[in-house]
Amino acid sequence: MFYDWLTPSHFIIFGLLAGFAIAHSGLAALRPWAEKRIGARLYRVVFAVVSLGIAVPMIIYFFNHRYDGLTLWNVKGVPGVEAIVWVLSAISFFFLYPATFNLLEIAAIQKPEVHLYESGIIRVTRHPQMVGQVIWCVAHTLWLGTTFTLVTSIGLILHHLFGVWHGDRRLQLRYGDAFEAAKERTSTIPFLAILQKRQTFEGKEFFRPSYLGVTAFIFLLWWAHPTLIDATSRVAW
Repeated sequence: MFYDWLTPSHFIIFGLLAGFAIAHSGLAALRPWAEKRIGARLYRVVFAVVSLGIAVPMIIYFFNHRYDGLTLWNVKGVPGVEAIVWVLSAISFFFLYPATFNLLEIAAIQKPEVHLYESGIIRVTRHPQMVGQVIWCVAHTLWLGTTFTLVTSIGLILHHLFGVWHGDRRLQLRYGDAFEAAKERTSTIPFLAILQKRQTFEGKEFFRPSYLGVTAFIFLLWWAHPTLIDATSRVAW
């Protein structure tokens, strides 16, 4: 039949993505309420445990089913495509894990705070994680070319587009006019505020140990990628 390629894995990955989006965005929305009751550090731990508890199985499932469904295209033999995919993937991580984040706060070693940043990657885009996710999805969908990967990418992008609205709303509720002023000086679309002279690009802000850490992580992931694929293939999921 025409729809034989539409395997159950397409619906499972979309369901996992929906569950992650609800948990992740829902807990983010509950942050002010939760921090008053259990404290900022415990909230961060709960947020991380729930998010990782869904994300890790979802990543494993994606690895194991990435070739499911219909193959829409196959460009793996096209010269230069593999290099483009690796470069795009590396760029995506600079957006996905912006060094404006305080790692000690993420680990709840320091008291987690909600910051109104306007430096580093935020000068390029106010929503670096959304931009990074779109770049990652484009690269991996191009490389894999399957309907399963396309469904996964659509789900991820939809979640992050919602996150653009949701993130701005939460910052507006917390910071009010200060956020509106920062919003005027930044943009969602990469480099738009800079091109419109509402923002400046400060290259020196990227010469920080945290960005070096992101670079090291990218090379580590590149080196360990085959091992990760092999390890996840041993999980019956």
